[in-house]
Amino acid sequence: MNDRSADVVIVGAGPAGSIAAYEMAGRGHSVLVLDKRQELGTPKRCAEGINIKGLQEVGLEPNPLWAVNKIVGSHIYAPSGKRVEMNDLGTTGFVLERKIFEKHLAKRAIDAGAKYMVKTLVTDVLKDGDRIVGVKARHMGEEFDVNAKLVIAADGVDSMTAKRAGINTLNKLSDYHSGFQYEMAGLRIQNDVLSLYFGVEVAPKGYVWIFPKGGGIANVGIGIVGVESGEGRRARDYLDKFIASHPEVFENASPIEVNAGGIPVKIDAETFVKDGFMVVGDAAQQVNPIHGGGIALAMRAAKLCAEVASSALTEDDVSRERLLEYETRWMEGDGKHLKRLLKLRYFLEKLDDKDFENFAVALRGEDIMALTRGDFKAIVNLALKSPRLLPVAKKFLV
Repeated sequence: MNDRSADVVIVGAGPAGSIAAYEMAGRGHSVLVLDKRQELGTPKRCAEGINIKGLQEVGLEPNPLWAVNKIVGSHIYAPSGKRVEMNDLGTTGFVLERKIFEKHLAKRAIDAGAKYMVKTLVTDVLKDGDRIVGVKARHMGEEFDVNAKLVIAADGVDSMTAKRAGINTLNKLSDYHSGFQYEMAGLRIQNDVLSLYFGVEVAPKGYVWIFPKGGGIANVGIGIVGVESGEGRRARDYLDKFIASHPEVFENASPIEVNAGGIPVKIDAETFVKDGFMVVGDAAQQVNPIHGGGIALAMRAAKLCAEVASSALTEDDVSRERLLEYETRWMEGDGKHLKRLLKLRYFLEKLDDKDFENFAVALRGEDIMALTRGDFKAIVNLALKSPRLLPVAKKFLV
């Protein structure tokens, strides 16, 4: 058995892992990133959308190699087809090509000094008492230990690394979105706007999305809360029904890729840190509970995680008490905002198709932007448009 060592071992080379690797390596720490996949960026389990601010916050400028389509707004559809437009409201962003984007982030980290190993499965963590001091891994039949001053788990929604370290990051089944998505070609769509479709029959407690990638190609997916059971009740069944009911968009379209997975929509991890150990990204449930998006949140959290980790390593103190600065600062910022959005999610889950129709008539794009910011005043005003929801609004939003 071969032994290796590094200041920091990062498990998972998604956006969170690679941003953390770049930041840590750039501060002079030895970094080893391990990922079980044989190719970074696959499989993709997201719609690949990101706001331009989310890129700029971590020092990235959009590159047409991976920021493949510019988005200038969104269209929100009620069950009847009534549309609310959100254009020129600060929603400019991009749909990414994730297979290239993740490789770009990895190259950036490698250029900064990090080392990467793909097709490498982390099988356990190394402990000295309660402190995490490295990981056990297997790379194409070779088993080895990596000793590290700090381990960062960035291995996604079902993080086994966090579990092995003794941190519970799992949600209840009702707090996961069941997601299913096709990448399709041959669509008849507007290529510079996102389209979101709501309704109990369309996507119970969720929505259908069309995220254009240009040239009639788009990610077409659905997220519904919980995993439906029974014939015709799976996420895929709802999506196939939606596609069949919109021939004006899909008549000549065909899938060129299929992806599915679970998305955590509740911030419920018991902690992000313990002695010698940190959790970031989907593994830490750092996901927007309204739309399930997490790329920008994960990268921003990873940058904060690396900042605190670097200082802790410099001070030769990777105790839970020292690393807790990361958790505290995140909770005071994005965490606080996401908890407000979680209350909004609980409210929205109470809506029926009639409510969606009433809101589509009464709301403007500016109102929806206020809702996505968790503006409670806007939420109360929304409830006033459908009086039956006032008791619900009071319960969840006051």
